[in-house]
Amino acid sequence: MLAGKDQKPGLLRAGVVGFGAFGRHHAGKYAALPGVALARVADPSLEARKDAMAKHGVPVSADWRELLGKVDLVSICSPAVTHGVLVRAFLESGAHVLVEKPIATDLDEADGLIALAESKDRVLTVGHQERFVFAKTGLLDYIDAPSRVECWRTGPWTGRGTDVSVVLDLMIHDLDLVHRLIPGGIGDVRARGLASKSRYADDVAATVQFDSGAEAKLKASRVSAERQRGMRAVYADGVIEIDFMTRQVKNTTRRVMQPLVADDPLGEAVASFVNSVRLGGNTVVRPEEARRALETALLIDEACRPASGKSAQKAYAALA
Repeated sequence: MLAGKDQKPGLLRAGVVGFGAFGRHHAGKYAALPGVALARVADPSLEARKDAMAKHGVPVSADWRELLGKVDLVSICSPAVTHGVLVRAFLESGAHVLVEKPIATDLDEADGLIALAESKDRVLTVGHQERFVFAKTGLLDYIDAPSRVECWRTGPWTGRGTDVSVVLDLMIHDLDLVHRLIPGGIGDVRARGLASKSRYADDVAATVQFDSGAEAKLKASRVSAERQRGMRAVYADGVIEIDFMTRQVKNTTRRVMQPLVADDPLGEAVASFVNSVRLGGNTVVRPEEARRALETALLIDEACRPASGKSAQKAYAALA
């Protein structure tokens, strides 16, 4: 643990970089945890800094570098394209890091961060909070894999996450879950996307073929009129379908499924991160797992050719 004159004995100093839609929630979770003090917040927006000061009364900075060496652990909630630089800087300063997804935007960057965290003996974990919701169903406790998984995640335009495609922005959550359900390597990836609001694909339909013969079909949109979030897994003995919006689970298999509970996955993620810092051991979301989801996301991005017009819409529908 880092030491500092503004730190009480045994009290972990937490920082948050990016006080936006997600960062403000991270800050609130740290402020509520026993043994943790929200120490500092950084955001380039003056309005965000005023908001952080009003809510938490902690030092705020426009420059995230002012937090280096002054926090024991930090949440990185900045745009995806900044993750690599920020995570590296905080790890090198001796801080433990929870970074919102994705872990980075290229594999070399992700590999470097994982190696650095190991060499520095620092905790590095990634904000795939949906894992906490999904794990409670009990489905991850079964070792047999489904032959087919379908995932859909759609919602209206918010203007957030446009520094990357919808694959790295939203679909990567489902890719993390797919890899938890289906082990092994990938044989083929097909994808098609539509760019309508940003320079990157805002709608993507993808099919991922695994070496085992299993298949995953995924759809993600950040420009949909309807908000939907669900998963369907086909097993030899039946089908499990989960509607994450209505919390309904349909199960025709012999597997015992628990009710879907989504009380506070972000709170659980932050608390798990803090416990790993205090006690050591693996985090629920290991950085190597986040790297695996990133790898598949980048394969989909590479296979995806954003387009517009009726011909592109037909191609998209063929994969959907």
